[in-house]
Formats: sequence, C-alpha cells, structure tokens
Amino acid sequence: MIADDHWVVREALKQVTIQLSGGYEPIEAINLDEAMAVLERNPDVGLMLLDLIMPGLHGFEGLRQLRHKHPDVPIVVISVHDDQEHVLEAIKHGVIGYIPKSAGPEEIIRSLTRVLSGEVAFPRHIIERPSPAAQPEPAPSPDAARGDPRLDVLTSRERNVLALIGKGMPVSKIAIKLSISPQTVRVHLGNAMKKLDLKNREETIHFAVTHERKIGT
Repeated sequence: MIADDHWVVREALKQVTIQLSGGYEPIEAINLDEAMAVLERNPDVGLMLLDLIMPGLHGFEGLRQLRHKHPDVPIVVISVHDDQEHVLEAIKHGVIGYIPKSAGPEEIIRSLTRVLSGEVAFPRHIIERPSPAAQPEPAPSPDAARGDPRLDVLTSRERNVLALIGKGMPVSKIAIKLSISPQTVRVHLGNAMKKLDLKNREETIHFAVTHERKIGT
C-alpha cells in the first residue's frame, strides 16, 4: 500500500514498484482514515509505504496508531525529512525502512528490494552523520584507529551479530548465516547491548551502522 496525499508521489512510487520482481499490485490511500480502512479490507498487505505528513497522521502519533492496530504490517517511511533525528525516531517505532523523498529511483528500488527480501533499509549516509549536539572528537591515535576499544569487551560471536545488524540483516537471516537459532542471535545481541550500554533498538542500529566496518575487523 502507498499512503501519501500527493498523487505525484503515489504515481512515482507505483512506477517504481512496477520495476520490482514479484508482480506487486499497489493499493493507494491519501490519509490516515483511508489507510486504516484499506488495511481492514486487505489484512494481507505485504508492505506499506507511508508518508508521515498527510491528513490525519500527525507524524509519529499516527505511525504509533498504525503500529498498534496493525503490528504485523511491515512499514517503510517515505519522508521529506532527511535528518538523523527523524530516521532514528522512525526506527524506534518499529519501521523496517526509511526512504527520503529526495532519493532517486535506483535508491528506492534498492531499498524496497531489501525490505521485500526480509532485510531492513535505512539511509546509512544519514545515520552516520554526527549529531548536531555532539562535540567534535579528538583525532584517534594510530592504535585507536585500528578499532574502537569499546568493542574489545565483545566476544567474537557478539561482534559477528552486531556487524550483520549493521549491514541491515534481520535476526532470522543472521541465524541462518551463523548456523544458530534466532533465539541465540537475540541472546548474543542482548549481551552486546548490555556491554555497550545500548538501551534500545534505535541506539543499537545506529551503533551497528556507524561502527560496522570496525566491528567486522
């Protein structure tokens, strides 16, 4: 389902979905009430592309309502906002992808292909930006440049799990890749979060994405 109040955006997204393999048939909605009604009539919707700024939605409040009433519907946010705060807040609300409206067709196709294959798709170039409130860090020493000392507390398996999270891989696929159960993946991830003092999902994804290269070394 494509939920956006601008017909030009809906039409552009429809044209993009036509290029995806799988024979998807997009359904449209122009406000929150219509989106809710569409989901009631079509409980098997496999993916929802959602604009946070449309009548009745009120940003993340409307997203909360959608997630509460239809928790099993995967949601990708399509937004004019391309700042880190909005991306991380969307992650906090359980979306599986975030695509800025400034993205080109190829980037949108890549992102949708990833989420339809069971992965997540968040704009790395936005998540990796330093927070505006962050203080500039001193230049790392040659030893520190080879790896983040905080990662030394992790076991090799915890590093593997965190690195794959940073690549956008969901728990189910991490389990297959590492030949362990999904529950074991969650245990390793939980242990890593405790050791690194990561309090929630969005903090963990942010850390994993920004440190993915160092974690994997």
